Amino acid sequence: MIRFAAAAIILTVLMGSCVLAQDATPKVEVFGGYSLLRSDRGGLTGPLLDADLNQPSNPFAVPTYFLHGWSAEAQYNLSRWLGIAADFGGRYGSPISASGGRTLAGLPKETSYSVMVGPVISYRTKSRLTPFAHALVGWNRTSLDASTITGVSAPISVAATSYDDFVAALGAGVDCKITRRFAVRLGQVDWYHTSVNLGRFYTNAFGGDLLEGLKNTQVNYRVSAGAVVKF
Repeated sequence: MIRFAAAAIILTVLMGSCVLAQDATPKVEVFGGYSLLRSDRGGLTGPLLDADLNQPSNPFAVPTYFLHGWSAEAQYNLSRWLGIAADFGGRYGSPISASGGRTLAGLPKETSYSVMVGPVISYRTKSRLTPFAHALVGWNRTSLDASTITGVSAPISVAATSYDDFVAALGAGVDCKITRRFAVRLGQVDWYHTSVNLGRFYTNAFGGDLLEGLKNTQVNYRVSAGAVVKF
């Protein structure tokens, strides 16, 4: 009888410990914050754009450009270490700028939206810091707004165009616990692969058979930071 009582007590303690361990891991985590994407030009340069658009005064520059935007993520934790995440993002900027201090109006604006899903591995300890890594795949849409570029030798019409493609993100980050329900994502860095056919994309925007030698895949880098709410 004593052995049975002792076994029952031990079993109760172990079950209680498991419940506490499960309670320490939130079932759902929701992240939202700022995102910066370093975008791959894919071989597009100012001189190439000048030549293809017949601009002898060389008005265009295509620097390594950055798209600013937002990132949001919903993560469901299957266990203490493994979860599934749905990632959403939007980024905004311009791939083309004026060269040599020139003033150009009507430069097209670029927008990019993505939806991705994939597994997340989190290293949860008693520390306030929770490192994680994820592998995400999904859909991306890149668009240029319609506009008319002025300040060049002759106005250039840009047609609204968009391109849907495959996207993948491999990355890692660190969350810092503030309270039981709230954390701060100190930083997240992703290798961000897209497969936009840039030759077709810019040809659709500017017309004709221009810019056909550009890349069909791009290697970009995304940095994100913000707040995490746990449920």
